Amino acid sequence: MKVTILQTDIEWGRPEVNIDRAEALMTQEPGADLYVLPEMWATGFATEPFGIAEEESQSMALEWMKTKAKTLRCSICGSLAIHVDGTYRNRHYFINGRKEILQYYDKHHLFSYGHEDQYYTAGDKHTVVEYEGFRFLLLTCYDMRFPVWSRYCDAYPYDAIICVANWPESRQNAWQILTRARAIENQAYLIGCNRVGDDAYNHYRGCSAVISPIGKTLDCCKANVQDTASFLLNLEEVRHKREKFKVLDERDLF
Repeated sequence: MKVTILQTDIEWGRPEVNIDRAEALMTQEPGADLYVLPEMWATGFATEPFGIAEEESQSMALEWMKTKAKTLRCSICGSLAIHVDGTYRNRHYFINGRKEILQYYDKHHLFSYGHEDQYYTAGDKHTVVEYEGFRFLLLTCYDMRFPVWSRYCDAYPYDAIICVANWPESRQNAWQILTRARAIENQAYLIGCNRVGDDAYNHYRGCSAVISPIGKTLDCCKANVQDTASFLLNLEEVRHKREKFKVLDERDLF
């Protein structure tokens, strides 16, 4: 399966501009089975959602994801700031355009340091998406710091983690370490999609990457520029690593 990361520079509060930027990167890297966008890719990381978050039923960005995935017969994922059922959600959507299926994960660990928890409602369920034989665990940014939440287990087994993020340059070292740690400890691919550019609070270097189940960088985006990274995921490789070195069989149970 070909997965392509779309590392975008997000224009604050302008979904139409950010859709065009995503489209341009997709054109540069055609033929992917799965395209991955950053956290809140249509608006920027709006911790105060008023006037920024879209109504789910009227979301321009969500409608574009559904239409594009159906047209290209691929899947597209990424998170949006959404107002739904009287609550604000940082909702990570996975759109399967081949079967016209929409699944989502509501960010569980809201970023209290940036006051995200004051306005958004946290999700309380894991989401594992099955697509073309792969099982993908969906995570969003701050979730990466919590290994118990993202731990492989019998209740929600998976082959790869997709983490979409707005991870700032000031904590770039943590991004580099945690993406690899989550891949290694769970013997899974880690697809980490971060943004580049600036908002009112931070600068973002990107450094998005596809990480192997043993922590090797398989492909990565250039720092500080809009870019793509692609890799052909191999399900047999995951199974082989787990069968040969049975770390997961000896994991602690929580």
